[in-house]
Amino acid sequence: MGKIMAVCISGKKGVRKEDIGTCRIIEDHGLEKDAHAGSSRQVSLLSYEAVEEFRAKSGAKDLITPGAFGENLLVSGYDLPGLAIGTRFTAGDAVLEITQIGKTCHTGCEISKIAGECIMPRQGVFAKVLKGGTVSMGDDFKRVHTAAVITSSDRSFAGEREDESGPLMADILSSAGYNVIESVLIPDDEERAYEELVRISDEKMPDVLFTTGGTGFSPRDHMPEATLRAGHRNAPGISEAIRAYSLSLTPRAMLSRAASVIRGKSIIINLPGSPKAVRECLEYILPVLEHGIGILSGEADG
Repeated sequence: MGKIMAVCISGKKGVRKEDIGTCRIIEDHGLEKDAHAGSSRQVSLLSYEAVEEFRAKSGAKDLITPGAFGENLLVSGYDLPGLAIGTRFTAGDAVLEITQIGKTCHTGCEISKIAGECIMPRQGVFAKVLKGGTVSMGDDFKRVHTAAVITSSDRSFAGEREDESGPLMADILSSAGYNVIESVLIPDDEERAYEELVRISDEKMPDVLFTTGGTGFSPRDHMPEATLRAGHRNAPGISEAIRAYSLSLTPRAMLSRAASVIRGKSIIINLPGSPKAVRECLEYILPVLEHGIGILSGEADG
């Protein structure tokens, strides 16, 4: 989790921004009364750590104050240019989504003249406002966790039965604050499951990828095998905890073969195929899972 270190606006384009401490952010617009609000780059952000490093080596520390690079929000705790387009943050009451990383610097900008270079082209990040609110210096700046869902079911894939578990899982995750970036329905086929697990983990890089279905004793149930193949590291405690909890609800939980692994920066977790079990399992693990996501992403201590 990061912090907002400065909130800056300027009433005219080409004029240095000034830190005003707090400001209203308007949905699909930007910071109130800022000259750049309403453009394709609604809110500009810079890493506080990157600015401090630049100040230390620039020889012009006194001239490089908040807003000097044209940033609206100066934030600590994140390597902003290293994030993916589409990453969402809560900033005070507002929700922002990254739309652009880097920009072409204005020829002969003030900072370039003073220090010989400007960090905005390589460190600047721009976002649109998904939800308005008020943002103030000292507010938390927190990345919104991402999730993806895979439903494995021959009958649902063939259109013989409606997939209830996948949409329910996506709804529960969205209500819990996750940005659900993909939801797919596949047949009970190990190779197809493996390919989808790898594709989504590597291309979309969700914090957590949940599967539903394919974890039992049926000859077509191969989701655990596909998951173990896809994983770079095992994370058995999650599936073990789910089984232990489920056993307190039904003895049939001992028949679950569900697995849980880590692939890259994504946690992959198998859940049962029934809507009731999906709800019970998610309600049980989500409060603790957030800490695990933070450890894996480097945003929390172990």
